[in-house]
This record gives sequence, C-alpha cells and structure tokens, in this order.
Amino acid sequence: MRIVLGIESSCDETAAALVSEDRVILAQAIASQEAEHAPYGGVVPEIAARAHAERLTPLVEKVLADAGKTLADCDAIAATAGPGLIGGVMVGLVTAKALAMASDTPLLAINHLEGHALSPRLADAALEYPYALLLVSGGHCQILRVEGVGKYQRLATTIDDALGEAFDKTAKILGLGYPGGPAVERLALQGDPKAVPLPRPLVGSGEPHFSFAGLKSAVLRAHESGLHKDADIAASFQQAALDCIVDRTRIALRTMDDVTALVVAGGVAANQVIRTGLEQLAGEFALPFTAPPLPLCTDNAAMIAWAGVERLAAGFPADPLDLKARPRWPLDPDATPARGAGVKA
Repeated sequence: MRIVLGIESSCDETAAALVSEDRVILAQAIASQEAEHAPYGGVVPEIAARAHAERLTPLVEKVLADAGKTLADCDAIAATAGPGLIGGVMVGLVTAKALAMASDTPLLAINHLEGHALSPRLADAALEYPYALLLVSGGHCQILRVEGVGKYQRLATTIDDALGEAFDKTAKILGLGYPGGPAVERLALQGDPKAVPLPRPLVGSGEPHFSFAGLKSAVLRAHESGLHKDADIAASFQQAALDCIVDRTRIALRTMDDVTALVVAGGVAANQVIRTGLEQLAGEFALPFTAPPLPLCTDNAAMIAWAGVERLAAGFPADPLDLKARPRWPLDPDATPARGAGVKA
C-alpha cells in the first residue's frame, strides 16, 4: 500500500499530510496565517514565505509522529512546485528536496492546480474519468475536462480576476476582514440577493470564459453610494457570482457530452450557495455532482499527497532534485488564450 507525504505552501496555508493509496488520510496538519495577513486585508507574499519557513518542518514532524510513521515508510514525497507565490512555493519545494535527498525517497513535483483537480477523487472513489471540473479559487477560475492524471483540456478561463479574489475584494470593501469568502457568505445570509443591481459580466456570450473585474468595481460603487445595506450588497454580489458561474459552466457542458460528472474544486467550492446552484445545473444535464469535503476545498497537503499517489499509480517517474519552482504552471499549456485575457489566463 503506497504512502505519500504531501507538502503545500503555495499561498498562506502551511500544510503537511500523509495519505495512503486506499484513500485514507493517515495524518494531516495545517498552520493558518490568517492573523498575520488580516491587518492587510490580503496575503503579503514576504510574510507568507517567512511563516512557511518557520512552520513547515515542525508540521512534517508532527504528521509523521501522529501517523506513527517515518520517512522510510513513505513511497514518495510530493510537494507543490507551482503555481503560487514563488517565495512560499520555494520553501515547500526546497524542504521536500532536502527530505527526499536525506531519506533517498522519490520526489514528486505537484502542480497545485492538479492537486485541486484530483482532490474529489480522494473523497469519492466512484468518480471516474473523464469529468467536467470547475476550478474556482483565489487565483484561478477555469473549466476543464479532466481526462486522467496529467491530461487536462481547458475549455474556459478568467480574462481578468478569479472569483475567490472577487470575494476577498468584496469583503475588504465591506470591512469584513480576511479571509473574505466565508465572511461574505455569512453576511449574505442576512441580505436580499435582488436588492442591488449588479452586472453579470459575459453572461449570454458564446464562449464560456469568466470576468469578475467589472463586478468588483460595481460592488465598490454600490458601497460608496450609501444607498444599500452591506448585507444586501454581499447577497447581491454572491448571487451575481453564482449567475455567472452557472451560465458559463452550462455553455461549457454543452460541449462535453461524455463526461461522468460535474465537479467543483478549489477554495470557492466551500461556498454552499454556489454548491447548491451547481448541483442544480448538474441535474439539468442528468449528471452526478461532486464536490470535495470542505477541508479539501481550501489549500491543503492531503490533496498534494493524493496527487502524488495518483501519479505513482499512473507510472509517472520521480522528478529531479534540481527542478525549479514555478510561479505560473498551466494545466493545459496548449490551450488557446482567451480573447482579452492577460497573463492570469
């Protein structure tokens, strides 16, 4: 039974986990940096990197101790090698390289997005390829056809900002603090989703790409007008975001007639309103709907370890110890750039 040690440090969560081939999370630990970044309303890269450097080694030691294992029991050490904040990615990858070298254990460099893409299969053994994936997080918003490990076809991307970033910016505008997504979702429960007229960028357009920059600007104008309650702005923003997500995903699904399920992953997948809307959309296409458990939605090391398990099972070789960290790393490097998109696409 293969066991993989996973390390995640791409943004503001320092994490380590041990996962076995039979989908058991033997142990995991996550050190949050919310308190460090809260005064700034967002992640400060240098602060994040320093926190990763201070916390990662003790977390790895804790995970191994909690599981009653040593590095000798691991079949591989999997670490996020990108994309992400390059300082944090380097901390995790260098740590993994040192552990791999010291223990003569194979190193697996994992694409953080692949960790999210495969995380539903850690929780759902029945999920089979190919499936339609909506990947929504603080830095990414994409629709992909997941054909297998390392096999991804990108059908849509954001041409400007990711949805998670829009949630965080909305929270900052409303003075809700960081992290913004959960705070906006809580406040929205008290508001009227129809109270504030907000745009639905690209809704109705032929290509299934996303845009949230205009929605963020409209939230700012609504707040500055003084005409609306904060709870109504939060609820209306969340509804507008859902309408965009559902419309864009519906168009993409019309081009995928052989997928086994509609899957959502990434930090925004923890939002219950968005989950419900996507589940209803899956019903329109007579597809099962799958989303990871909430702890596997946000950045975590279990998904990185599981991606390592999947790569081992698929026969992928170990990565060289001189492999470099990557701030950008598309799952589908051959995808046609979206019209009007910048480097985030």
